[in-house]
Amino acid sequence: MYLCLPMKESIKPNQNHPDTKKNQVTKMFDGISKSYDILNRIITLGIDVIWRKRVVRLLKKEQPKSILDIATGTGDLVIELASIDAEKIIGLDISPGMLEIGRQKVKKNNLDNRIEMQLGDSEALIFEDSSFDGVTIAFGVRNFENLDLGLQEIFRVLKPNGTIIVLETAVPKNTILKRFYSFYTQQIMPFIGKLFSKDRSAYQYLSDSAASFPCGENFNNILRKNGFIKVKDYPQTLGVSSIYFAKKP
Repeated sequence: MYLCLPMKESIKPNQNHPDTKKNQVTKMFDGISKSYDILNRIITLGIDVIWRKRVVRLLKKEQPKSILDIATGTGDLVIELASIDAEKIIGLDISPGMLEIGRQKVKKNNLDNRIEMQLGDSEALIFEDSSFDGVTIAFGVRNFENLDLGLQEIFRVLKPNGTIIVLETAVPKNTILKRFYSFYTQQIMPFIGKLFSKDRSAYQYLSDSAASFPCGENFNNILRKNGFIKVKDYPQTLGVSSIYFAKKP
C-alpha cells in the first residue's frame, strides 16, 4: 500500500535555473552516467533488478513483436527485454552519456543484432503512428517535462491493443514505512549520491521527483485520461515502487 498525491508542479533538478526541465535532466544524467548503475544497486539494495524482471514477465504474456523502451538509460531493462521473442527492440534515451553506457552493455551482452539504441525525446517521438506492440518505461515518466504529452506520444506510436508498462517509484502508505522512506530518500540517497558521484543535487532531484510523482490511482487516472484502458497497478516491495499496466484500445 502507498500514499500518493495528485500531480504537483513539475520538479526540476534546479528550480531556480531558467533552463527547461528537459535540458536540466539531460545534463544531470550525462553527469552521473558513469556511476549510475552502481548507485542504483546500492540505493535500491538490488531490488530494482527484480522489479524489471517482473515488467518483462508482464509484457512477455502479451507476445509483442515490436518493443520500445523509453528512458532506457544504461540499458538494464532493454537488455532484459531481449528475452522476449520480438522482431524489433529499440531503447531510446535523451541523455547521450547514459545511452553510451547502455550501448556498451548491449554490445557486452552480444545483443547488438537484437537491440537498437537511439537518442531521442520521449515527448517528440520520431516513430510513425502504430509502430510498436509494447512500450516500457522504468523510472522515466517522472522526468518527463510534460507528462500528458509524453503519454500521448506513447499512445500514438502504440498499435491498437498495444501495451504500456511503467515502473516507477511510490510512497508507502504505512506511517512508519513512510517516515523511514522519507528519511532514506531525503537524507541517505543524496548522501550516497554525493559520496559516489560527487553530485548530491542530482540524487536530491531524484528523491524530490519521486516524492512528487502522482503514483497509484492518481497515475492510473492520468493513463485513462490519455486514452488508455484496462489500467492496473501492482505495488512492489512494501509500496516503494509500482508497476503500471495499460492497453491502447
